[in-house]
Amino acid sequence: MTLSSTFRIGWRNLWRNKRRTLLAVAAVGLSQALVLFYGGILTGYGDWMVETITGPLLGHAQAHAPGWRKDRAMDRALPNVEAALRAIRSDPDVANASARIYAPALAAKGEQGHAIVVVGIAPRLEAGRSGLLAGSATLPAGKRVLVGRSLAVRMGVTEGDTLALVGQGADGSLANDLYVVAASVSTPVDLVNRSGLLMDLPEAQSLFAMPDAAHEIVIHARDPRRSAAVAARVAARPELRGAEVIDWERLAPELVSLVELVRAAWLFVLALVFIAAAAGVANTMLMATFERTREIGMLLALGCSPRRILRMIVVESVTLGVLGALAGTALGVGGILAAHRGGLDLSRMASGAPQELAFAGLQVSMRIFPAVNALHVVQGFVAVVLTALVASIWPAARAARLQPSRAMRG
Repeated sequence: MTLSSTFRIGWRNLWRNKRRTLLAVAAVGLSQALVLFYGGILTGYGDWMVETITGPLLGHAQAHAPGWRKDRAMDRALPNVEAALRAIRSDPDVANASARIYAPALAAKGEQGHAIVVVGIAPRLEAGRSGLLAGSATLPAGKRVLVGRSLAVRMGVTEGDTLALVGQGADGSLANDLYVVAASVSTPVDLVNRSGLLMDLPEAQSLFAMPDAAHEIVIHARDPRRSAAVAARVAARPELRGAEVIDWERLAPELVSLVELVRAAWLFVLALVFIAAAAGVANTMLMATFERTREIGMLLALGCSPRRILRMIVVESVTLGVLGALAGTALGVGGILAAHRGGLDLSRMASGAPQELAFAGLQVSMRIFPAVNALHVVQGFVAVVLTALVASIWPAARAARLQPSRAMRG
């Protein structure tokens, strides 16, 4: 019996009981669709987390003076920042690089002072999609500043108010001046929202006696997967000799573990495909072989080999699995694409839940944008087909072992 004739017979046998076949295809397809949709949620959330972590918070790599990450001392700064930035940006794998200053200070609108962190930034570079000012107000040059929204509420400041800042310069001198609040802002970085005051980088360098210096250079790669290679090449540049250059996965290993945990949940979900497909296919094929016991016995009596019977049952099972996998894949991918347009707002599903959560220094959105993962689609499809193949072994082996005389008697 050729493969084509075996397939034709198997296909014809499947539709002898249309209702049962359609129910089995629907069960397998629905399981596949739900698994793909859940995988799309995991993919979308994992991608969002990586983008958030490597966006305004860490970048794909960072450069610091040795020891600055441990004590954040004002005098541990990178010198000749402009030359270092030009060298970094010349790397073809670098999309962007910007310098920042972090300085503790006291800010007061009236008599009461508040502990804050002045963050000196390059406004034009930080206004991009992965910057601190993405989607926020612009930062004018000179003696105008942006205040984190939570800090602004706590201090009771609004646009146009004047703040007195007092801190210490990198050389030990007193750093103090008056600044006008340009606006309050909400950023993806919780530290900035709670206690940050954003200032133009040249103004921060002047205030804290740090000419052409910065505490941190944030580097964004064109391909996040090449962040380690980019960090290694940047560290080898003579303009950054002696600097500590680290990729984001080494900067925040606990966040990397969290992202991997989210992505690993797919393996658990994939197991559900095996269970659902095995149950649906095995049940359908067992019922089909029981109903056709006399027919199979007659085929064996007429000289049909047990191997031929086995192949016929296996083809029916695999065809059933393929139909279910195709239907589920179409439904699942369609659902993901539809949900991706507006996203899924988890805060609406849980009454009273906030729209954002603060975690590990980040503002984590409760709105998820599911995304199609081609690998998940392939894995789910292959899982269903393989499971259908495995599930066919028992009914196929039972049919092949039937004794013709007993089978024909029913």
